Amino acid sequence: MAFSDKIVQVWDEWEIRALLLLSLSLQVILTTLGSVRKRSTSTWIRLFVWSAYMSAGMVTSVALGILAMDNKGENSNQLFWTPFLVLHLGGPDTITAYSLEDNELWPRQFLDILFQIGVAAYVVLKSWGEIELLWIALPVFIAGSIKYSERTWVLKLSSTQNLRDFLFSDPDPGPDYPDFMEKKSRDIDSESSLPPSATPPQRYSGSPDDHLSQAYYLFNRFTYLFADLILGYDERQDCHSMICDKSSEEAFELVEGELGLLYDALYTKLTALHFRYRGYRRRCFTLFVTVFALTSYKIFGDDDSSADTLITYLLLIGAVGLEVYGFFVLILSDWTKLCVLRYVKVNRVRIGKRWSRKISKFSMIKFCLRKQDQDTMWIRFLNKLSIEEKVAKILNVEYEQVESELKSLIFQELKDRSENINSSFDVNSCKKLLSYRGDSVLDKMECLELLKWSTTDVEFDHSLLLWHIATQLCYFDDATRAVQGSNSLQNLKKHSKISKGLSEYMMYILVMHPNMLPKGIGEIRFKDTCAEAIRFFQRKKKEIGTKVDEACHNLYEIDTNFLEQAKGDATKSVLFYGSRLAKQLQSLGFERKWVLMNKVWVESLSFAAVHCGWKEHGQQLRRGGELLTHVCLLMAHLGLSEQYQIQKQYFRIHQEKRRDKLPLCYPFLKIFARFVYRWKV
Repeated sequence: MAFSDKIVQVWDEWEIRALLLLSLSLQVILTTLGSVRKRSTSTWIRLFVWSAYMSAGMVTSVALGILAMDNKGENSNQLFWTPFLVLHLGGPDTITAYSLEDNELWPRQFLDILFQIGVAAYVVLKSWGEIELLWIALPVFIAGSIKYSERTWVLKLSSTQNLRDFLFSDPDPGPDYPDFMEKKSRDIDSESSLPPSATPPQRYSGSPDDHLSQAYYLFNRFTYLFADLILGYDERQDCHSMICDKSSEEAFELVEGELGLLYDALYTKLTALHFRYRGYRRRCFTLFVTVFALTSYKIFGDDDSSADTLITYLLLIGAVGLEVYGFFVLILSDWTKLCVLRYVKVNRVRIGKRWSRKISKFSMIKFCLRKQDQDTMWIRFLNKLSIEEKVAKILNVEYEQVESELKSLIFQELKDRSENINSSFDVNSCKKLLSYRGDSVLDKMECLELLKWSTTDVEFDHSLLLWHIATQLCYFDDATRAVQGSNSLQNLKKHSKISKGLSEYMMYILVMHPNMLPKGIGEIRFKDTCAEAIRFFQRKKKEIGTKVDEACHNLYEIDTNFLEQAKGDATKSVLFYGSRLAKQLQSLGFERKWVLMNKVWVESLSFAAVHCGWKEHGQQLRRGGELLTHVCLLMAHLGLSEQYQIQKQYFRIHQEKRRDKLPLCYPFLKIFARFVYRWKV
């Protein structure tokens, strides 16, 4: 027999076995890493989860197809594996959707259910008399079918349209005007025909230190905002009063808890499993079935040491292990804790880590310095694949913990802005506050005339690039002065830490996630600016090399008096305009300059946050979360949002009607009904 024939023969014998083991391995990856990604910025974790998520369904489908085509029925053990494939199709509780688009494609998943379960049922029926332990296989098949159907159900519940349909009130034509006029003509008091005043929505009355319950209370209002709906003035006041009394750490903790609950609702099964506690019963059933199958197979199954028997044991032990792990994830979830808090009063409940608590940093100058000499075989290979630019950007990203000083400054600045509209909410005044992107700070510090050209006179992405370059140049220029003794390096880091961090964070958003920023030509400006920077660095290669401080020093020393005459509109590059801005900032003095820059960057951060769509914010939850998302939600609770527009009386009627009309066939909606309207601590 030829060597190639032997390989084909071995593959024919081990094909289904390899697919079974691969399918089990993918389930382990998804179960253990599915929820880790919300707390991690690791590219490798995202890559593993993405690969497992995309491969799991295909591998299982191929395995089922092979079993369906096996007409010989030579191995009853292999037929016994079919129910476990269905169990794998159900997927873990820790991940149902990789991205928000998966929720919108739930009809496709529904068709997959019909087909895959149909194929599995065909295999079982075809081999009805050949599976010796059919009485063990059937319960596993039923448990797998339940989990698979549950997965599609959860995808549907998490879709945007389903959420909006739930949050919409029933059609309300308002008071019957002809009836009103008829009664009025009969001299009946017209006030009697007006709708009765509704009861105000129940407010949070639990412990002020029960942060999890407070986060859930705010989450139910946030859900309306996430669905692009609107809330009333009293809702704004309610959320504002709860948030503004907190410290910055506590406020960010509440927002972190809210976004953790949102992640569970959008990407996992955890919210749906709490519907009338049926999720617990389903998990108890699937856990019992897998333990029963393992025990029964140990007693009545084959007692040999063949490969098929060992694989069967692996599948059984793997199924039990995954179900036990999933059950503990369910028991320890925030949703279970909220259930317990309804019956057990706890004075202090803190929220654990629900996001990475890091900001990503991208320095344009470092990026350009690294790119100027990249002409290796590896780079040329990546260029052939058209991914060299993407890889280079990813390798240039750094991470830094979000410091308490940054949280404190952001929270204080947002509170000060919210107080301007606290007494009487006005949509126009709110829009004006939300339009500031540095100009308000410049005006207060009497620098608007000097620096207006770098903020309000240009597009937002243009302003970001200018201030990013200027911040870098100012930092390294001050660092040079510190070395020379005019100021201490430690004092510089203390004053510049926030500006430098936010500068590089906003550049990261511009470069890696431009769809989170207002529409513009930021990517074009970035490429043109990088091209000019690389050309400049190559020209001064002997002086600069790869040193960032030398590169910044040479940029700062450029004469920028004739920029308009030389550049005109021939390019979108802002490299030397950033140098001009740095010189103007340096003229303000050391401490005043960094105070101004800190506040300008916070105002730019808040502008970007509130002008980013909620869907884009939701997408970032699966990548470890973004500071931008936390700032946006914090602004919404402080009333800094255009989604507070309607009169309170109408909104109360709106909510009271929804209370009586909740379609309890939906688990996600039951959660709202149970916790929003019957909350007791």
